[in-house]
Amino acid sequence: MSILTPTTPEEAAASVREAAEARAPLSIVGLGSKSALGAPWNAARRLDLSKLAGITFYEPEELVLCAQAATPIETIETLLAANGQELAFEPISFSALFGAGAGSIGGCLMANLSGPRRVKAGAARDHVLGVKAINGRGEAFKAGGTVVKNVTGYDLSRGLAGSFGTLAVVTEVNFKVLPRAETAATLVLNGLAPKPAVAALCAAMGSPADVSGAAHLPPFAAQSLGFAASATLLRLEGFAPSVNERFDRLKATLSEFGAAERLGAEATQTIWRAIRDVVPLAAPREKIIWKISVAPTAGPGVAATISRAFPCEAMFDWSGGLVWVALDPDVAPDAGAELIRGAVMVHGGGHATLIRAPSELRAATPVFQPQPPALKALSERLKAQFDPYGILERGRMQAQV
Repeated sequence: MSILTPTTPEEAAASVREAAEARAPLSIVGLGSKSALGAPWNAARRLDLSKLAGITFYEPEELVLCAQAATPIETIETLLAANGQELAFEPISFSALFGAGAGSIGGCLMANLSGPRRVKAGAARDHVLGVKAINGRGEAFKAGGTVVKNVTGYDLSRGLAGSFGTLAVVTEVNFKVLPRAETAATLVLNGLAPKPAVAALCAAMGSPADVSGAAHLPPFAAQSLGFAASATLLRLEGFAPSVNERFDRLKATLSEFGAAERLGAEATQTIWRAIRDVVPLAAPREKIIWKISVAPTAGPGVAATISRAFPCEAMFDWSGGLVWVALDPDVAPDAGAELIRGAVMVHGGGHATLIRAPSELRAATPVFQPQPPALKALSERLKAQFDPYGILERGRMQAQV
């Protein structure tokens, strides 16, 4: 494999043009934290963007930050924290699941990452303001801008989110940032089973408490984080008087589900970082990990269906709408894909993504949720417009020869 390491966006564009002219498949990597996501494949060339790093524009008063694609998330979060700000979508770190760092800001957008705060703030695509990128012909383009309201017509910046580099090589991203909360607290309900726990989470999300995190940890996951039994968790953030008042109201609202306990700001930060990064399911590293997105009330039913067929561990985020499932590596030849996706359909539909598995399983199993015919045809037309020669991450989202 030929490794190309551009030091400027112009050099990156030239590398893509050369690959296009040679019809040579091209893989794209920033800091490598997500290299094990997707179907394994061998590209003729690798475009290493690690030299395209650094913050190019930051205006705290305007709530805008621009950075080159390979800028580490940690660098950005440290700078924002020093100014009392944050990336509100709370991007997941794959350090626990893959032994990698949090990764780059460009990779964060390409994977459309988000953590527990997604229930309030949305995903990465909801905070991107603009991008500079290179299409599959090697042509540089930009979309969006550096102000919060800048979009008319098709929002190309958001359209690239979650494309895993199959449509374009992003060289710079502009994100909206938001003020960091003064303090935080977590309301804990102990001992609930998944179904009543999700009912409590949904009741909290429907209340005026302005919840910024809603998760349920079954006993194994809760105990790994220091709880005595299962823990149903609701995070509140903001100014201290507001957090205190909302906590008391939420406690009264959820009184039918049991007595509530309170975690302070420091414990809240620790617990929610572990939930964000799926720490309770991460070890041992050989376990298969699935990420399942369904309607919140469907989460417990999906997990129960899977557990009746395979020994598994599950934890719930996004008020029950995100189910993380861990399976033994020898559970099934297809990593349990047929049963898991069947369970998702039975319970109202959604998406099941194979996040972690040995390369041979990822090669034999559709890693991403198969698209229905109409959506697949639309995706193929979009791919043809951006990457007519099919060189960008050709096998990343679906296995290809």
